[in-house]
Amino acid sequence: MKQEEKLNLMNEKENSNQTIQNPHIWPPFTQLTSSKPQLLVEKAKGALLLPKNRAPIIDGISSWWVTLHGHANEYIAKAIATQAEQLEQIIFADFTHPQAELLANRLSKLTGLEKLFFSDNGSTAVEVALKMARQWWKNKGDNRSQIIAFEGAYHGDTFGAMAVGERNIFSEPFDQMLFPVSRVPWPETWWGDEDFERREKEVLETLDHLLKTPTIAVIIEPLVQGAGGMRMVRSEFLVEVEKRIRHANSLLITDEVLTGFGRCGELFAFQRAGLKPDLISLSKGLTGGFLPMGVTMSSKKISEGFLGEDPKQTFWHGHSFTANPLGCAAANASLDLLERSPQKYLDFESRHLPHLQKIVKDPRIECPRITGTIAAFNIKVKANKGYLNSVGKIMKASALSVGVFIRPLGDVVYLMPPLCITDQELEKCYFGIQEGLNALS
Repeated sequence: MKQEEKLNLMNEKENSNQTIQNPHIWPPFTQLTSSKPQLLVEKAKGALLLPKNRAPIIDGISSWWVTLHGHANEYIAKAIATQAEQLEQIIFADFTHPQAELLANRLSKLTGLEKLFFSDNGSTAVEVALKMARQWWKNKGDNRSQIIAFEGAYHGDTFGAMAVGERNIFSEPFDQMLFPVSRVPWPETWWGDEDFERREKEVLETLDHLLKTPTIAVIIEPLVQGAGGMRMVRSEFLVEVEKRIRHANSLLITDEVLTGFGRCGELFAFQRAGLKPDLISLSKGLTGGFLPMGVTMSSKKISEGFLGEDPKQTFWHGHSFTANPLGCAAANASLDLLERSPQKYLDFESRHLPHLQKIVKDPRIECPRITGTIAAFNIKVKANKGYLNSVGKIMKASALSVGVFIRPLGDVVYLMPPLCITDQELEKCYFGIQEGLNALS
């Protein structure tokens, strides 16, 4: 049976358990013509989604990588409720509040960067970093324009973030409107990879050549390219990248929207990689997944470049919900939990390891890899490698039929569960993946 026929049969079975799609809702990353209805979830707890009229589902990807400690975490929920009774929102251009003060102090200490700028989400946190980097040079009287990014990157869906991301079907309608970006390959690696040194050497040579042109900044997703396929690189490679950036008198931006807050085995991926970025973009796990919020951290060197009497020196950027008190309360509560139980993220790699070692014996699997809470592998396909390959949809539907939610990136299957997941639930996630593999036979 062809993959498309299998998928159609699975969709028909799944649709029988679902409600009719709300005609007024336009879901993200969804073709409305061929999509099936969304599952109606009334409650969730821990690692479990509790949809209406069906059994619980294990959230194997932390609801798009944001639900850090698990759903409906009582400690974070209580912090938000308490804050809501005191102050729900205030204009941050003229006022501050205790939760923002506390969060700024904590994140500055944890990252080593002195200044914090609030925004609304990961994409805007990246936009802020790009704008800061560009204007910092402009304020110095330097009109350099080159930005360097890595092939396969994903930094968000607003225009600046799209520009530094991979140009593909997602950005194609807007390509003529995006500013030019210089790119270098991403030398991803995996278990048993014997050719990484050659690829890394070639990339570094390409970077050396590009950096001969005065460069605003190099932007990277440290250790793991997320939406680009959970593509992982070595810390040693990133250290060599930073050496070249410093030698060329450029800036380093680390996009930690996905990789931050323990996802890569340390609190921040740049710390595990041994980097010292000038700017850091944060979101997703920042509030434990409870509320949207973005943060851009900047070094003192960067922030001092915006000081002066001339209005042109000002960073003219802001958002209506900048430093929203409820979001700040959630973020502070999430940091409390991370500080109380660091072993939950420090040891997660060892929890994935035996399961991945077992499942990769399947001959249909290649390029297995783990970084922190993220485990991934590729499905061997004959053609159309990438996000649009239908093999991922078959895997997703089959895993869901046994109560596990995954969302493969085409032919890339991954898990990124919340830190609270039990050993039994994690084992069932791998059982769900095996069921997906069996459906490919």
